[in-house]
Amino acid sequence: MLERTTDADLLARARAGDDRAFAALVERYESAVAATAVGMLGPGDDADDVGQEAFIRFHHSLDHFRGESSLKTYLVHIAMNLSLNALRRRRRSVLRFVSRDETPIESAEPSAGPDGHVDAEELRVLVRRAVSQLNEKHRAVVVLRMFDDCSTRDAARILGIPEGTVLSRLSRAMKEMEALLAPYVDSGAAVRETIR
Repeated sequence: MLERTTDADLLARARAGDDRAFAALVERYESAVAATAVGMLGPGDDADDVGQEAFIRFHHSLDHFRGESSLKTYLVHIAMNLSLNALRRRRRSVLRFVSRDETPIESAEPSAGPDGHVDAEELRVLVRRAVSQLNEKHRAVVVLRMFDDCSTRDAARILGIPEGTVLSRLSRAMKEMEALLAPYVDSGAAVRETIR
């Protein structure tokens, strides 16, 4: 019954203390929040923590949500900010404990099939790895536009940048990813299709 209720009705009920209404909102948007966290941080504890913290913060801010954007956009914005903070903490931690002359351990390269190409699952792994190699500004745009299916306008609103900047960062990011994935795919179109 609650799954057919509008966001506005669920919000009103959640603000009035209805835990079932809040749980319905979490269920409705947890995949969007997870896509953002995993896209930015990779699968694991950090992404799980960001997902949980996003909904905790949302719960604390129920009375402050004004509805200027969709609820999905609002929650993805929270998850993106938390993910960017986690990336910064991760970077500080790595800098603190790893000397500059150490090189990161690379995972094994996927094996090509008889036609010289990797299969779809291996390509998805390669795409995730390529996204993780982007700087955080480019990664954020790729995650929002390609993984979360946010519009350019919503991505701009979430990141607090002009729409033109979203488009230019996305273009640069896709070129970087195409270069990283060139040994495994024939075209940029294949990269874009794999990301989706």
